[in-house]
Amino acid sequence: MKYRRTHEKIGLVLFGCYLVLLVYVMFLSEDFGRTGHTGYSYNLVFFREIRRFYEYRKTLGMKAFLLNTAGNVVCFLPFGFFLPVVTRFGERWYRTVFASFLMSLLIETLQLVFRIGSFDVDDMFLNTLGGALGFIAARILGELVHRRRRRRIRRQENEENKG
Repeated sequence: MKYRRTHEKIGLVLFGCYLVLLVYVMFLSEDFGRTGHTGYSYNLVFFREIRRFYEYRKTLGMKAFLLNTAGNVVCFLPFGFFLPVVTRFGERWYRTVFASFLMSLLIETLQLVFRIGSFDVDDMFLNTLGGALGFIAARILGELVHRRRRRRIRRQENEENKG
């Protein structure tokens, strides 16, 4: 039980750091074009921007394509990874996916309201996918740690039985 508490505390600190970094990147980072107001910009058609970035990847550059697609997925991997660690709410996959969706909706809506970036359903889809993949990664890592711990306990029990 002591391990779980320490694990949760470390996860909570890392999750907090992640959220601060997420807010910075989504609203303040000049590297991501977050300087001043951009006007109202939105996309409500699924896969429109993903398709556009793919079609014009040679013109825009592969970096722009990857930043828009993979970047949105990677940006939410930590959300899906840490949510089950820091709260019981995130222990069910559908809750983590739903929370990822809601967080993405909040960010996209704030970007629209404050005219920083644009509201894009493709970003919401990719962010939610990132949250789901983060949850899967957390489960896989948790299972690996659990197996390792069980093997160590079995080895200790075998050594005690021999001695």
